[in-house]
Amino acid sequence: MALDSTASAHWEGDLMSGQGTTTLTSGAGGPFAVDWKARSEEHDGKTSPEELIAAAHATCFSMSLSNGLGKAGTPPDYLDVTATATFVPGQGITGMHLVLSGAVPGLTDDEFRAAAENAKQNCPVSQALAGNVPITLEVR
Repeated sequence: MALDSTASAHWEGDLMSGQGTTTLTSGAGGPFAVDWKARSEEHDGKTSPEELIAAAHATCFSMSLSNGLGKAGTPPDYLDVTATATFVPGQGITGMHLVLSGAVPGLTDDEFRAAAENAKQNCPVSQALAGNVPITLEVR
């Protein structure tokens, strides 16, 4: 069974001085304020498409890793993931950096890293970015 996930955006004005909102139609959040400054200078209480992509990637990666670890018989006690999308005006998203820490009883550091690399390659958001955005992973 397929599930469509939808968000909406409303924008007013030109790119540099305009502003808008984005809303998750699931009701889980929003509306979130967006503007050009939040993409290119500082967030200042507003979000950006890149921050939303980073949130999606951190969540997808953690779910994929949790699933893989659980199937291997070593479910995690916890996983903490931070994703940072780098945006360069005129170039777009130039990189995505994942930082992972967690506790997984019964796994060596090398096994944890291998499982994390597998999740990095196979989570749906990683696959959507593959070939377009370099993805790096730091395991702590």
